[in-house]
Amino acid sequence: MRTEFLLASCLLFPSLALADPKPANLFSDHMVLQSGMSVPIWGTAEPAEKITVTLNGQSKSVVTSPDGKWIIRLANLAPGGAFEMSIAGNSVLKIKDVLVGEVWLASGQSNMVFTVSKAKNPWAGMLDEDKVIAAADYPQVRMFTGRETKSYTPQTDIAGQWLVCSPSNAADFSALGYLFARNLNQALKLPIGIITEAYGASTAEAWVPREALAADPQLAPMLAKFDARENYFKAHPAGTPDAEAPPSPQTINSRPGIPGPLRDPVQDQHQPTVLYNGMIAPVIPYAIRGAIWYQGESVVGGAHGVELYSQVMEALVTEWRKRWAEGNFPFYAVQLAPQKNVSNNPVIREQQATILALPNTGLAITLDIGDPTNVHPKDKEPLGDRLTRIALANVYGKKMEFSGPVYQSMSIEGDKIRIKFKYADGLLAKDGPLAWFQVAGPDGTFVKAEAAVQGETVLVRSPEISTPTNVRYAWDNYPDGANLYNAAGLPAAPFRTDHLDALTPIAAEFTGK
Repeated sequence: MRTEFLLASCLLFPSLALADPKPANLFSDHMVLQSGMSVPIWGTAEPAEKITVTLNGQSKSVVTSPDGKWIIRLANLAPGGAFEMSIAGNSVLKIKDVLVGEVWLASGQSNMVFTVSKAKNPWAGMLDEDKVIAAADYPQVRMFTGRETKSYTPQTDIAGQWLVCSPSNAADFSALGYLFARNLNQALKLPIGIITEAYGASTAEAWVPREALAADPQLAPMLAKFDARENYFKAHPAGTPDAEAPPSPQTINSRPGIPGPLRDPVQDQHQPTVLYNGMIAPVIPYAIRGAIWYQGESVVGGAHGVELYSQVMEALVTEWRKRWAEGNFPFYAVQLAPQKNVSNNPVIREQQATILALPNTGLAITLDIGDPTNVHPKDKEPLGDRLTRIALANVYGKKMEFSGPVYQSMSIEGDKIRIKFKYADGLLAKDGPLAWFQVAGPDGTFVKAEAAVQGETVLVRSPEISTPTNVRYAWDNYPDGANLYNAAGLPAAPFRTDHLDALTPIAAEFTGK
């Protein structure tokens, strides 16, 4: 009787109708789910409602919590599809064209936002974009692009949709995400899904959870400064600065020396935590194989400055892994490409290289594919290849070289210095004699050096320096013509031997000091 009364009441009074089960936006038509691991599916429904998720013969059920939330974990899905997923509660929702394969998160700033075509973003567009788009017929490649969202507190959902890669929609894909997915798909013959969560000009700390910043005494001040700005903004809803307010809150998001109008600091992608809250928190714990990261030019001039960048990135990688609870999932970053710009300098690239001290990380070198006048280089194909190589070799067991030469050690031999490298099989000078090596003596003044490949080492000397002490390679904002490669055609990473004592512990570990 009670059930009949409830059904009759729902028909007579639609406002009493039970809510349909609603999964998070990530779980929608054309999605790709990760194979071979626990796959969480989550959403909302009525409190105490039984929810059943069924996919390819596997069915799991759960009863929603008092706040109507639910999460179900499917186990060890085998690659394949297309499948239909059923989410059943008071009603049944069907999600169509579901593939199971490999899923990667693509995050960072504008060079990850950088689209295949310039039609949507005039500053973007790959070389030969028309040709790339015409060939982009890969139905097993799908991309979910999250809406750019900033928030003071962690969010539970994000707008976006899965798109099947085709010439009709590839233009608006993240170029690097597309190349990485396309290459993996062709090498593995598996469905590939990319979840793109990126925001132009964002600083690294914007992608880090509050707790991780607060726990680090050197990073906590940037959080305190942000909170002070936000509290000041909330206390002045009209947006008019207070003449007695500290200068920092007064001028947030306005030109120096020109008061107001104030904008909410939360809506500034340079502020700590705001993009983690708006764009990463809603994606956790969607099952992923790993992450690729391209963030560079906004590491200077922000709250942390150059010297704290490695700490921010260590906090980001460590905390993301902890919150996904999938162990040390692969995290592969892109080193900032050269440009004739004061912010694209070798110290930044040095800081970025320290990520390699963390387990299961990789770094794609861009020393030879920069643009002298553009912070958004359009030559993305080699970069896609380099990231793919790192993943294929380290995740998927393919036998291939995945790194260019990396500085390992130095030894002084009279008036010469011998530099030893890792990943140095077939070490060579490309297109002429080795360039961009410098050497210094006891006074610390660096001069142009002669350099020659000898096996897996490079011997460096200058007739001006009789007692050499240190070497630098490609140590310039735009070292055009730096030409040390290995047999796989991968460029050497820039380095200097004279700064090891000043590096952070994580950097010293990377360089082998």
